[in-house]
Amino acid sequence: MKIAEIKVLKGPNYWSIRRKKLIQMKLDLEEMEQRPTNVIDGFLERLTKLFPTMYTHRCSVGVEGGFFQRVAEGTWMGHVIEHIALEIQTLAGMDCGFGRTRGTGNEGEYYVVFDYMEEDAGVFAAKSAFRIAEALINGADYALETDIQALREIREDTRLGPSTGSIVEEAAKRGIPYIRLNKQSLVQLGYGVHQKRIRATITSNTSDIAVDIAGDKEETKNLLSTAEIPVPQGTVVRTEEALKAAISRFGYPLVIKPIDGNHGKGNTTNITTWEQAVKALAAAQQYGRSAIIEKFITGFDFRVLVINYKFVCAALRTPASVIGDGINTIQWLIDETNKDPRRGYGHEKVLTQITIDQFTQKMLDEKNYTLATIPPAGELVLLKPTANLSTGGTSTDVTDEVHPENIFLAERIARIIGLDICGIDIMAKDLRSSIYENDGAVLEVNAAPGFRMHIEPSEGIARNVAEPVINMLFPQGTNGRIPIIAITGTNGKTTTTRLTAHICKTAGRKVGYTTSDGVYIQNQLMMKGDCTGPLSTKFVLRDPTVDFAVLECARGGILKSGLAFDNCDVSIITNVTADHLGLGGIESVEQMAKVKAIVAETTFKHGFAILNADDDLVYNMHEGLDCNVAYFSMDENNPRIKKHSKTGGYSAVYENGYVSILKGTWKIRVIKVNEIPITFGGKATHNIMNTLPAVLATYLFKNITIEDIKTALSTFTPSPTQTPGRLNFFEFKHFKFLADFAHNPAGLALLCDFISKLDGTPKVGIISGTGDRRDDDIRELGRISGRYFDEIIIRQDNHLRGRTAENIVNLLIEGIKETQPHELPLKIIYNEKEAILYAYNNAKKGSLITIMCDVISEALDQIKNLKENEEQGTL
Repeated sequence: MKIAEIKVLKGPNYWSIRRKKLIQMKLDLEEMEQRPTNVIDGFLERLTKLFPTMYTHRCSVGVEGGFFQRVAEGTWMGHVIEHIALEIQTLAGMDCGFGRTRGTGNEGEYYVVFDYMEEDAGVFAAKSAFRIAEALINGADYALETDIQALREIREDTRLGPSTGSIVEEAAKRGIPYIRLNKQSLVQLGYGVHQKRIRATITSNTSDIAVDIAGDKEETKNLLSTAEIPVPQGTVVRTEEALKAAISRFGYPLVIKPIDGNHGKGNTTNITTWEQAVKALAAAQQYGRSAIIEKFITGFDFRVLVINYKFVCAALRTPASVIGDGINTIQWLIDETNKDPRRGYGHEKVLTQITIDQFTQKMLDEKNYTLATIPPAGELVLLKPTANLSTGGTSTDVTDEVHPENIFLAERIARIIGLDICGIDIMAKDLRSSIYENDGAVLEVNAAPGFRMHIEPSEGIARNVAEPVINMLFPQGTNGRIPIIAITGTNGKTTTTRLTAHICKTAGRKVGYTTSDGVYIQNQLMMKGDCTGPLSTKFVLRDPTVDFAVLECARGGILKSGLAFDNCDVSIITNVTADHLGLGGIESVEQMAKVKAIVAETTFKHGFAILNADDDLVYNMHEGLDCNVAYFSMDENNPRIKKHSKTGGYSAVYENGYVSILKGTWKIRVIKVNEIPITFGGKATHNIMNTLPAVLATYLFKNITIEDIKTALSTFTPSPTQTPGRLNFFEFKHFKFLADFAHNPAGLALLCDFISKLDGTPKVGIISGTGDRRDDDIRELGRISGRYFDEIIIRQDNHLRGRTAENIVNLLIEGIKETQPHELPLKIIYNEKEAILYAYNNAKKGSLITIMCDVISEALDQIKNLKENEEQGTL
């Protein structure tokens, strides 16, 4: 067996709208298709021995042990790999439980789908599960713990840290969307103009000056001291001579630390001898020339958190340590401490396992201890110089014990430094009394303070410190979103998208929109090419100038990685026809409808899905929707429209020459069709169809008026600028050129219906077939062309997509001959540019030449150049 492909789905997708993070692995079982688990000797025994924890997998049986029962009865290896992939992630601290295994339609080929928490870990799990299954089949040993540890390390390398993660999770609870902007901790909350950014616990509101001040410990201490905040006495030193003078001034015990250090790096505490002081200075100077020497304040280490200049919580921090029992060694005590189920690798659990490093060795050396030393019963042996949780320290919540004077002090400190999210380190006997009275002192003020000690304390009440951050960035009643209209379907998507965006722009909105020919921000083309996938969507939603998004969503992007947004305000499904079948596991038009329906299913409950009432597959999508539904139709007497109107629903219809909105039984006539340029006086029926949902979608927004819509419709002209590749006419001296992106049978049929209503003889078609379509789809293009064109030129796309040019041409010719048995003038010119030039050079007076464009911009540029040269007399 082999892995054919692995796809990472990151949004609403074919398998699930709610579960957005899925791995889709295509697995070819090959000979294993004939070997279910019950015919593989010893397979179940080996599986249960390697994964005893899989007993909890209920599978379709619905009870614990259900999956093992399925294996005993006989199931296929794709199903086994699904469960292994889920289990190894769970064992690595990423609890995953959703999976599906379904046939692709080809014998022995399956889609194995399972959820993941971290993308790289999910891909690793897919490959690891495959290797493990092979080992189980062959009865070979497998080093499972190696893969589990690798998954842990991938998780720690790629996941958001606990602080950033807590803010993102709180944002999600409030319905605020987020986009991760890099592989570290830079995250965008909200979309477009309403976005805010965070990096760990620094926000886009955080003062850069305040961060600089907090990063300079001496500057911080000076500001606080001037404001009568108790701080340790100290000074800055660079040399041993200055160190000696400082010791004479302040006396022992002392603390030495880098002037701009963080997370306790380079810090040495409780210095009591000259030798210790010299070593401590050298350690601090690894992080900069200057070091701070301060009087060592005895007491306990507290962290106070202030957000938006309000006290939020406080924690007592204790460095990693063990307590002697007079019997066992320090190493044994560490090992026993690490057995605490609350301790894990990295940030996976409340506490982090204690590791032995140079800081540990240094602290033991200072006490003349080794890891083999047996400390006396009751002795506290400190193993780290600082109380960071990431090095094995613990935290105890003391929020409810903090004296009001200390709360006032903390809030004042945040104001003095200017930090919106401020971590204040205080050394004191306790915080129950004022530090002015118990000889406590403020040691440091921290920008980007860690939240882990507060959200997951070792003891005491967990505090949701992310909530005040979100409340600060997004005041109640705001969610950082911009309106989104999402559009999909087989044909008409791009024109509907462009027209919808044009209406929104006319109404004064700053629109970003994606199309099959590019991404536009406020009418500026920012990216060229087919931009209907998730990357283009994110491009628009990341743009800080955009306050309205109109997104064309094609099936390719949905199948490849899912949608890039969780919800939209309005969705439009134009139609579903037999195009792109046989690709991405979609074999039928019904399956294609399921793909398109994903866009409608993401519509907010208060939003609207706008469905084509003239298309059975699209109309039937309303049955699975949890949002408002509106319809459009080319016939106001469509029974579905009438039924919907009786219930007070919204519709857009073409009636008596008008585009009209039906609001229940009331009719609002928007504009005459012959006043809409893209309909060519009503001859372009498909563009009337494209206009209807665009009108209805924008009407549903209260700040877009009927007058805005009318103005936009009358100023949206078919041209290479506003509608590139969609009914672009070029008037030459003796004939006309029409360029259009029609690329499937349904689109070509609509185009040819329009052409049949136009003057111009003979009608010449420059056609092509797309290589990744089914044979009969390509023949159908030929059939339609044979019915409508008087002369045909067959060209080829730049990318043949798995076929030969000769194969495509032969299929087109077969189709042409089926509908045009008589000899039809036919020319084969593979290169598109050469085909256009041939058509130009051989154009008959009064003819209409229509080209199905491949690369729209190149075809339009060539035709425009021919026209310019003709006008200048250079041809």
